[in-house]
Amino acid sequence: MIEVFGDLGLRRFPGDTCWREYKTSANHTIMNNIKSASRRGVKKPGRGVGTASTNVTQDRMGDGVQNETVFYSKAENYWREVAPTVDGMLGGYGKISNIDIDGSKKFLQKFLGQGEGKTGNGCALDCGAGIGRITKRLLLPLFNTVDLVDVTQEFLDQAKVYLGDDSKRVENYFCLGLQDFIPQDRRYDVIWIQWVIGHLTDDHLVEFLHRCRGGLRPEGLIVIKDNVAYEGVIPDDVDSSVCRELALVKSLVTRAGLTIVCEEQQMNFPDEIYQVHQLALR
Repeated sequence: MIEVFGDLGLRRFPGDTCWREYKTSANHTIMNNIKSASRRGVKKPGRGVGTASTNVTQDRMGDGVQNETVFYSKAENYWREVAPTVDGMLGGYGKISNIDIDGSKKFLQKFLGQGEGKTGNGCALDCGAGIGRITKRLLLPLFNTVDLVDVTQEFLDQAKVYLGDDSKRVENYFCLGLQDFIPQDRRYDVIWIQWVIGHLTDDHLVEFLHRCRGGLRPEGLIVIKDNVAYEGVIPDDVDSSVCRELALVKSLVTRAGLTIVCEEQQMNFPDEIYQVHQLALR
């Protein structure tokens, strides 16, 4: 029996473990494993940073993306070569994983619980999930079920192994870029978006966040956790991403119709990487 997932144009055939997009042509149906923007990553200062002329600012060029197709396909190609390990997911900085998870847990637990204004613990969505590092260490211990969305099929395949018995509480593995992903209406208590917004253009990020609003349950929460630049927008030609200053991230959140209810800087990361901030949105 072929399963259909909402209005996403996704199908799952018997034996499939992941949802995939299918496009219909005049002659036949073509399975299309979309692999475009989205990935997690830690950036060293200096990667993608040159002289002032290459530090692209919002005033001059927005996100600086000239060709969306090239921007997304370069990211796909880059991450296809990355090892499906925790160290690979963190750009060689696997040693910071425990610090990262501890900071995320303290931040998220402020909102979880019973009572007015509290966020439920039914279902969470891990965006740019990779092999499921955040799902395993942060989300599954706090939520009944989790969905994963990632652009790279190989990472999702490895996630089933990495998660072990915990994978029984993963309901969906979506192989899709975030610029194309549409969360199911009112499905999620928390939508977690970490180290991935730099792989979306400004407009696609705004549109994605707007769709995430519709995917939240009452009192649901969207969390962005990502690198921030000190000034402007810093492009990275290696993995085809951008790092935005915090003011720009906040302006895109506002454009999406969301409000920042809490903001914190992640502490105790190595000095040589960008500052990382967490934003809770509703």
